[in-house]
Amino acid sequence: MESREWTTVKARLREAAALDPGMERFGADTHRYRLRPPLAEREIRAFETAHGIELPSQYRSFVAEVGDGPAGPGHGLLPLITPRPEADDDWAVDDEWARDRLPGRLASPFPLTEPAPGRLGAAAEALTPGTLTLADQGCGTYVRLVLNGPRAGEIWLLDPDWDGFTAGERDFHRWYTKWLSALSQPPQG
Repeated sequence: MESREWTTVKARLREAAALDPGMERFGADTHRYRLRPPLAEREIRAFETAHGIELPSQYRSFVAEVGDGPAGPGHGLLPLITPRPEADDDWAVDDEWARDRLPGRLASPFPLTEPAPGRLGAAAEALTPGTLTLADQGCGTYVRLVLNGPRAGEIWLLDPDWDGFTAGERDFHRWYTKWLSALSQPPQG
């Protein structure tokens, strides 16, 4: 991903915020169309080394050049290195964020080669090693980035109560810019 392409993200977020001053779009009241500062290369490299992984290039480029969340789909992107400032609000996504950072979890093989549709319940947790939670879609549904194996770089949707664990988009850029494109219209009220 080229820097100049990511540069348009910030401008599009400003436009989206102007179209939604009342923060009516789903998740806007959480992420508020704002970005945290990008992460320094040394911070990203230290995270990768500590977890024995290499982040997919598009996501890595985003956190290095655009920002470390939160503006993004759902309730916004989760930060990579430090918890959300409001993490003490007892959101389930904060548990997902912390679980992802347990030793060896991100470097573990992603166990799926095909989607696992349908109700998963508690079995869902066994399917998430090798993935990183990107966003909370609400109601226990999460967006996860596959970190290794043949599906590395893909965006998967985890809805353990209804839809299972299924492929969403082929890459971070496509997923993020699809959301960004939807913001070009005023929210439906």
